[in-house]
Amino acid sequence: MKNAFSIAELIIVACIFGILASLVVPMVADKATEAKAAAAKDNLRMLRCTIKLYAARHAGVAPGYENNNYSGAISSEHFLNQTTVVERYMRKMPANPFNNLATVQMIVNGAPLPPAATGDCGWLYQPSTETIRLNWPGRDSKGVRYYDY
Repeated sequence: MKNAFSIAELIIVACIFGILASLVVPMVADKATEAKAAAAKDNLRMLRCTIKLYAARHAGVAPGYENNNYSGAISSEHFLNQTTVVERYMRKMPANPFNNLATVQMIVNGAPLPPAATGDCGWLYQPSTETIRLNWPGRDSKGVRYYDY
């Protein structure tokens, strides 16, 4: 049994692995959050371009209005139908990378946008101002609110 490791040697090796893991895990977690932030920015860029293109092709009326009429009803179903089914600007509504929700909460004409994100849906959208925001509380590594992207 001279070739076997002692208990003390095994405990030392386990402690070294624990120390290395405690150093690596926070770095990996930060990278995952950075990747989600980058995906959120890209999704917002795509959504904003879609909204602008749709409005340009429909006499300035943003997606979300029933029958492309400012006096029509506003709903997320109209928004999704107009941008993914009828006009096919997008294959599908992108999900918010932080909560994996692709739902859109519509903000009616004249109503202010919420002061902060709640995370209960994927996106906040106000057709009258063509404003779409990420609905996720918190801040990125630079201190910028995700809601302000």
